[in-house]
Amino acid sequence: MTTRDAAHEDWLDAVDDGAGYALVCPEGHGSLPPRRACPECGATSLSEEPLPAEGSVETFTVVHVPPPRFDDDAPYVTAIAGFGSVRLTGVLRGVDPDDDAVPLGLPVEVDVGTRETDGGRIVVFRPLDA
Repeated sequence: MTTRDAAHEDWLDAVDDGAGYALVCPEGHGSLPPRRACPECGATSLSEEPLPAEGSVETFTVVHVPPPRFDDDAPYVTAIAGFGSVRLTGVLRGVDPDDDAVPLGLPVEVDVGTRETDGGRIVVFRPLDA
């Protein structure tokens, strides 16, 4: 039986509704829920700030041998993209995973998608039209 992570599911709901957010401390450090304190400076005064509409790919890897939850999804691209003060990890869709040539800095938007293997919800990036 899988335990539901309410804070993560609520955050995915917000992203899916176009209202994704980061928790930001007074020093401007961003993190994702659940947080009670800033992981950078320890501040406990955190505010919900909207995620920028556009992020950019900072790094990626093409997964050819996936964990069981992603068996039917492979090959796929896992990427880390910067969105303002936070970095998100997700699956990059809309690119050819066999190409191995995702340009760093590629502008992307964040969305919620599903795994092919079991239908579970995941963070998905989609390239913005140039």
